Amino acid sequence: MNSLQRFLADTRGVDTIPLKMVFYLSIAGMIILMTAFSWNNIFPVIDDAHVDKQLEDVGLVISSIQNGYARDISSNDVAGIMGVLDLSLPEHVEYVSFGVDPDPDMDGNLTNTAWALEKNTILCSYSEGFKTRVHIDGDAIEFRKGISNDGGVWVIDDDGSASGHDKGVVLEGPISGEFVFELVFVEGEGKYTLTHF
Repeated sequence: MNSLQRFLADTRGVDTIPLKMVFYLSIAGMIILMTAFSWNNIFPVIDDAHVDKQLEDVGLVISSIQNGYARDISSNDVAGIMGVLDLSLPEHVEYVSFGVDPDPDMDGNLTNTAWALEKNTILCSYSEGFKTRVHIDGDAIEFRKGISNDGGVWVIDDDGSASGHDKGVVLEGPISGEFVFELVFVEGEGKYTLTHF
């Protein structure tokens, strides 16, 4: 009997082939399940890295407009240098603040305490309760909320001055869209970065 005939006549391993196939398929299934579960754990980390990248880009844009032309707030002749920020942050971001910490006691209520002034800082608060900060290098940057007056000119909104909420800007979630910042000058006070939203 030649070797090919012996190979075809050998039936000793026939019953182990289906068992091996079941074993290998079950291992492949476990690997797929473990990958799916780990993706659910990895995705928030990737999501937060995306938030950090966007906030660093925001810091660069705001830093870049600080040495440009500042519009005198009392006139509307020529607009000051502007920076347009495009943000698309996930739902678990509660707020992003510019130049202030609106919740220094970390109780989740942004209106019960005076905002803590933090020049040159962008602060991001997550629903899990932790905050991240992005520091903007350079001279002191003060942020002010803007409001469009009857003539369509953006001026400083002083509504929050009685409660200590007039300095800085807070965007509450969900945060998505374009946000415009303009460099303005107030006689006797100095430069401010004014929001147009």
